[in-house]
Amino acid sequence: MNEQKPSVPDSWERVNIDEILDFLENGNTLQQGWSPRCEREASRDESSWGVLKTTTIQTGDFQPEHNKRLPESLEPRPQIEVKQGEILMTCAGPRSRCGVACLVKKTRKRLMMSGKMYRFRTNPKRVLLKYLELFLHTQEAQVAINKMKTGISDSGLNLTHDRFRTLLVSLAPFDEQHRIVAKIEELFSEIDKGVESLKTAKAQLQVYRQALLKHTFEGKLTAQWRADNPDKVVPAAQLLSQIQQAREERYQQQLADWKTAVEKWELGGKEGKKPSKPKKIKPFLFPSNEPLQGFNDLPSQWNYIELGNVIDEPKYGTSKKCSYESTEFGVLRIPNIGNNKIDDSDLKFADFERWEVQDYKLRTGDILIIRSNGSISLVGKCAQISDKETDYLYAGYLIRLRPIHKSICPKYLTHLFSAYVLRKQIESKAKSTSGVNNINSGEIQSLIIPVLSIQEQTEIARLLDEKISYIEASGEEVESALDRAEALRQSILKKAFSGQLVPQDPTDEPASQLLARIQAEKASRAAKAKTKAKPSKKIR
Repeated sequence: MNEQKPSVPDSWERVNIDEILDFLENGNTLQQGWSPRCEREASRDESSWGVLKTTTIQTGDFQPEHNKRLPESLEPRPQIEVKQGEILMTCAGPRSRCGVACLVKKTRKRLMMSGKMYRFRTNPKRVLLKYLELFLHTQEAQVAINKMKTGISDSGLNLTHDRFRTLLVSLAPFDEQHRIVAKIEELFSEIDKGVESLKTAKAQLQVYRQALLKHTFEGKLTAQWRADNPDKVVPAAQLLSQIQQAREERYQQQLADWKTAVEKWELGGKEGKKPSKPKKIKPFLFPSNEPLQGFNDLPSQWNYIELGNVIDEPKYGTSKKCSYESTEFGVLRIPNIGNNKIDDSDLKFADFERWEVQDYKLRTGDILIIRSNGSISLVGKCAQISDKETDYLYAGYLIRLRPIHKSICPKYLTHLFSAYVLRKQIESKAKSTSGVNNINSGEIQSLIIPVLSIQEQTEIARLLDEKISYIEASGEEVESALDRAEALRQSILKKAFSGQLVPQDPTDEPASQLLARIQAEKASRAAKAKTKAKPSKKIR
């Protein structure tokens, strides 16, 4: 089935973008940058040269602070210095970041393009740069550009010059271009005001969520509950003794389970790997009497303790390679760790031996934590396993925590991992190696957490579930409103570039004549450049 060509007014033309691009100083219509090995820090001012990162280019927004400083040992290339009045476009990177364009309205000196972007421009007396930039943001243009990208994986694609030059542009008469741009900017200005309010509301929800968690883990959320339920509040000293007893009972249960597993393994002809004997529990460490930063104002019935005292030995996930091909076992990975719960919409699979399944099998109430990631904000992010996820296994960048249920409520612990008092500890412990942040099982066990009666933990989990559900529902409403704003932008752009946003003026010079003038001017300049470059004959 052939795709329907966009309909435009009779006075418009549909042309390849290369036909309306002006020549650059290098004699071409497109020019790519350079990717030298740069310093890690940015060039802050014009005293040093900088190479722009692809994040400089956002849809319709040029952000020159996103750059890396060129080492003094390397000579700059002034011929690729970014200038005001040109369009930059990313030409390499993940699918969502390849083909993003913005107009450079203002820039500083000594900033060069990287090799993952190129620039182009028009003669502003023939085609408005803003008009072209807005066209590149239309769904029509983005769909066409997306089809031009090449590469093996969506994580690394390329947009070649030759392919991009064939992009079809809806060219309006020059005077109508002015009217279109003015109308779009007027309408977008109103949308921007609403979007700014939505973004403010979104940020306020995050602030409220953190304030709620801080309030909670200082004991203030359940202060009235403790006053109303004195029989369910355990003195701090007694609480620690109960935790110690629960640890020892848990270890004895693990030993009994291990002996049963070994007997089954022997009766089964010792097939597969022999069940591993549980590690001996470490001596119970009572907290010191010295006040701990962040826990100075705990209620008198609360205490603080190392996380390792209320969980089994943490266990790393499988390193087995997974794929989307459906096999017997789904494997949870970093993308499946949602906001405190599992998101299995993007699930991969792998084959496992029976003994491997026992090693990586999950139970209701288990908590999976991201232990390694390039983003420090994701290290320590966790999700709790529910009844419907116990058939899944889990991958190597995750660590499984198994709470001792007599001591710690899994939902309470899951919420605690989002609180600032624990995030601060995680981020201070996570080590960065070549840009990847890691936290190991020993460091996780050493995290200091507030402990309280299991009844109060359950009440906290209930209250937080209720309040955070409201916050998340409000956040979803904001996101939906932002999506509607973007859809409205696209609707405006679609109307604009099909000639339906502003009225046509029959006195406007048609785009066909405008295009003919552009082509004649380019041909004349090309001929002059060729004559100038041709060596003159020597007179004898």
